[in-house]
Amino acid sequence: MKIPKKQRRYCKYCKKYTEATVSIAKTKGRSKSHPLSKGGNRRLRARGLRRGAGNQNKYSKPPKPKMTGKKSSKKTDLRYKCSECKKVTVQASGFRAKKQEVV
Repeated sequence: MKIPKKQRRYCKYCKKYTEATVSIAKTKGRSKSHPLSKGGNRRLRARGLRRGAGNQNKYSKPPKPKMTGKKSSKKTDLRYKCSECKKVTVQASGFRAKKQEVV
């Protein structure tokens, strides 16, 4: 999908419509974006705050079937830089596209 390099967007800092330059943010892996996730849960479990495996005397029903398979595309992560105040805003929710290209 081709995305224009400059777009007129509302800047929440200037509180008006300005020209914004578009850039695609580089995707980070799970270890970069959540560096404490694995160790944090392990430490909480050691303190007894996170309970381990098992159903903790809840339901004994068989699990529902899960949807499996990898998604074929990633969501866009667009950053818009205001030409007046030079602040960067991130798009609210990305859309799925196999290929993104700023033109």
